[in-house]
Amino acid sequence: MITGHLLTWITFLPAAGALLVLTLRRDDTRAIRVVALLFTLATLAASIPLATQFVPRAGYQFVERASWIEVGRFHTEYHVGVDGVSLYLVLLTAFLSPLAFLQTFGEISRRVKELAASLLFLETAMIGVFVSLDLFLFYVFWEAMLVPMVLLIGVWGGERRIYAAVKFFLYTMAGSLVMLLAILIAYYHAGWTFDIPELARRLPGLPATLQTVLFFGFAFGFAIKVPMFPFHTWLPDAHVEAPTAGSVLLAAVLLKMGAYGFLRFCLPFFPWAAVEYAPAMCALALVGIVYGALLALAQTDLKKLIAYSSISHLGFVVLGIFSLNTIGIVGGVYQMVAHGLSTGALFLLVGVIYGRHHTRDLSAYGGLFTATPRYAGVFLVILLASIGLPGLVGFVGEFLILSGAFRAEWFYAAIAVSGVVLGAYYMLRAYRRMMFGPEGERVPGTRDLGALETAILAPIVLAVAILGIFPQPLLSRIEPSVKAIVERVERDSDLPHRTEARSSGDSDEAIPSETRK
Repeated sequence: MITGHLLTWITFLPAAGALLVLTLRRDDTRAIRVVALLFTLATLAASIPLATQFVPRAGYQFVERASWIEVGRFHTEYHVGVDGVSLYLVLLTAFLSPLAFLQTFGEISRRVKELAASLLFLETAMIGVFVSLDLFLFYVFWEAMLVPMVLLIGVWGGERRIYAAVKFFLYTMAGSLVMLLAILIAYYHAGWTFDIPELARRLPGLPATLQTVLFFGFAFGFAIKVPMFPFHTWLPDAHVEAPTAGSVLLAAVLLKMGAYGFLRFCLPFFPWAAVEYAPAMCALALVGIVYGALLALAQTDLKKLIAYSSISHLGFVVLGIFSLNTIGIVGGVYQMVAHGLSTGALFLLVGVIYGRHHTRDLSAYGGLFTATPRYAGVFLVILLASIGLPGLVGFVGEFLILSGAFRAEWFYAAIAVSGVVLGAYYMLRAYRRMMFGPEGERVPGTRDLGALETAILAPIVLAVAILGIFPQPLLSRIEPSVKAIVERVERDSDLPHRTEARSSGDSDEAIPSETRK
């Protein structure tokens, strides 16, 4: 039963857990935590067959399909599946969700029932975004994610949590509404279908002007979510004010939805526009890489530093995607996973030290290496993974992105390398200030990592090392799906002009030979 509807189980197990949690007594904190944790672990266990049974080839697998809403010409389906692009984003979500929830045990003691339900509903929404093969269903999950995330920031956040939550809501909603309009226009022009594989066959033939409008309609929503420069200003506030679990899931998973959207929709749906405006998207990505790194360099708040580093790192992902070649895009997908692991762990580590001293100011620390050697050791491994040290997870994706960018335009890679150098500098400088030098006033007597904190961080450290040394199992599953997207973009990027030539009655010689066959 589970095998036949695997993606349905993986997607809705957390939501079922949330509904069960809401039936428990508010004061029974232990039962609430146990039930919620069991459901997140069950989701992780159910996702393991995705990795073990997935066949490295193009196309969707584990597909489930059923009619959902049908009123007149309006017809949408429950249609889910995964390919090499979405597979590891689902696994990343399932892997990090129980770890993020475990972290709340020592941090949050109020409204635990609502917290657990919010995290579980958020997990369902995040997985739903990655498995949806119906555009209407995708949008439902995309919007469903907004409510629990706003609650996480607004209810359990810091002093300026309301401001941060409202700002996050307004930015995300603005992008979603523009994207909704683009979805409806695409639905109309594609012959009244929301089916994503079918849309990828029908939409590339749209006129160039319409493709441009729809491309930027979708891209606006995705650029805000990434976030790309200049739509990034909501992110530092959201990260700083969110509880640790919220920051982990925001950085590790939610930001990837925007990059995933570019790859799943903008490239295959609007290949002419993707090729035409790839230089502009790469330019914005490069600005984000350098600008995010410079802003991170200026921070004394550790959480803000990591937030701005995410803007820089996600700039690399977007650069890889819009390099429009297999190497760059595979690197971009791999870097999504790498960034999710390393940055998620960095936010967990910030949460640990903040729980001890209730400050994130780098000037308050110094000499932590002596006081907390286990904490310092784990921090060093994760930091080195984040800056792309060979042998750890961050290196592979970054190298492939730079290679793909160089194939597109050599100066893309030249500019992006400056972001790598700046990233290493601000991360290592922050580590030196925290771990070495004169002891800060708060450092003496600081407790090292406890058993629960070690149990949370150990799986991520292990994953960071294993995927850095053995990346091929992931790459071999990602590449066929990416190659299919690249081939489709190359094949269909001139389709609007071929269509216009046929409709205007141009001579047979003006039509490419493959069209005449």
